[in-house]
Amino acid sequence: MKNFFTSFLGSLTAIIVSFFILLIVIFSLIPKKEPVVVNSNSILHITLNGPISERAPKNPFENFGAGGMGESGLDEILANIGKAKDDANIKGIFLEVSTLTAGYASVEEIRNALFDFRKSGKFIYAYSELYTTKAYYLASVADKVYLNPQGLIEFKGLSAQVMFFKGLLEKMDVDVQIFRHGKFKSAIEPFLLDKMSDANRLQTLTYVKSLWMHVLEGISTSRGPSVEELNKLADNMSVQRSRDCLKYKLADDTIYKDQLLDMFKEKLKLSKKEKVQLVEMGKYSKVNTRHYIAMPGRIAVIYAAGEIAGGEGGDNRIGSEGLSKTIREARMDSSIKAIVLRVNSPGGSALASDVIWREVMLTKKIKPVIVSMGDVAASGGYYISCAANRIFAQPNTITGSIGVFGILPSFQKTLNNKLGITIDTVNTNKHSALGTLLLPLSEEEGTVIQKGVEDIYSVFISRVASGRNMKTADVDSIGQGRVWAGKDAVKIGLVDELGGIDDAIKYAAKSCGLDKYRIVYLPKQKEPLEELLNRLSGNDESIRESALRNSLGDQYIYYQYLKEMMGMKGIQARMGYEIVIE
Repeated sequence: MKNFFTSFLGSLTAIIVSFFILLIVIFSLIPKKEPVVVNSNSILHITLNGPISERAPKNPFENFGAGGMGESGLDEILANIGKAKDDANIKGIFLEVSTLTAGYASVEEIRNALFDFRKSGKFIYAYSELYTTKAYYLASVADKVYLNPQGLIEFKGLSAQVMFFKGLLEKMDVDVQIFRHGKFKSAIEPFLLDKMSDANRLQTLTYVKSLWMHVLEGISTSRGPSVEELNKLADNMSVQRSRDCLKYKLADDTIYKDQLLDMFKEKLKLSKKEKVQLVEMGKYSKVNTRHYIAMPGRIAVIYAAGEIAGGEGGDNRIGSEGLSKTIREARMDSSIKAIVLRVNSPGGSALASDVIWREVMLTKKIKPVIVSMGDVAASGGYYISCAANRIFAQPNTITGSIGVFGILPSFQKTLNNKLGITIDTVNTNKHSALGTLLLPLSEEEGTVIQKGVEDIYSVFISRVASGRNMKTADVDSIGQGRVWAGKDAVKIGLVDELGGIDDAIKYAAKSCGLDKYRIVYLPKQKEPLEELLNRLSGNDESIRESALRNSLGDQYIYYQYLKEMMGMKGIQARMGYEIVIE
């Protein structure tokens, strides 16, 4: 026994000593932050070929010159474009983009920022070997759009795909019991059908057409061909080769990248021996061109991104406790004069959504709350938005989906037929086993759950009616789980105004009478050292999720959808539209 304790204490001491040595090594390796200086005649190089999240996570390895997982933050992109507009050392932007794992509303935000950048008189040149439709829509804002001689612009219209799991569940002998309100509430359809219902197909076609028309109008304005001409190109598959892109004025020239760099030299009047100064986004983010000035008040931008659930939340998940606390602290902070709630969420738990809604309501009584919708602000995402003083959305934001549902699978047959496992139960009361995944529901139990769904739906539409100054019956008529594009949502009163996060911030400032203000972004992100320790300990789920997003691309949402559905509890106010639109 003595030898055991001696060995145990020795091992424990070695582990502790090793841990502290590791910390010392880490701190010694972290280089001191040197001020980033941008040389004159520089070009901001924006490369967008991966996922774009609402906020750029603090990268603990940035000082080692290492990137994250290929993920960009919309906040960082917009801030850098705005900063470059007023930076005398930045003469233009080199936009290099091919595939984008982002929603069309995020693309719209970046596109509008680039439009604003062009007002400075500086140039934007876009280049790619392959533009997807989404990437080309963004690139079309540039002064010049260049394409590799062997490259291509995908121009075929938009397509939306939904994955259905009914056949898989049948093969596994899983019985899925469905409860919903809303003829358009199609979140449950992948588990119930093998194709879209007529109502689902109608709403999907409606908002996808709305997105496509907005894309065509934007390209037409930037490039010249009419919407009708562009539609014909897509219908006839006329764009097959790089020369077709020139013929139909989608691109200005087909060149190699080295030729483009030579063009930059000519543009900047550099000699052949001089090097083009390209400033990467990560480096430019560290450039501080603004000096601190005391402001009379602050505006809080609070991010609400991901599925809505109970608890504290985290990366890509809105926790009702965590977000409510953030809103509450901003409400109690007298230096914060208004709040912009940035919502990018397909919804989730109806209960958690109502908890957040309550905080928005309480805050609205004290200071303005303005909502800025991102790619998706639907179902629970709309629930937490509807009480705001004003709602902004992009024309291609996906919103609405005012409806609720519940799913309760039963694995009794799966265990019995596939594994030979049987279940026997002892209950103290008639319905003690209600909610277990091992037994099917009785008819009486199903009736009770359906009534709960109906009650929650009634509360949902009453919340919307109150927040939007509408009649409950009118909300019901545009609700029923139906999904709307932002442009159409304005027409029916679900959204007040089309615009991005900057528009929402300006409106918030005006609402509280601030001409000058400072912006504080909440909730506070983890410091790089904390991130580093999390990653070293293997506790950081975000790095695993980022790796999956990069590996799966647009298909990542199917994995995320299944993961969220399997983990959900209670009645859901969430959108079932895990759709790839490309």
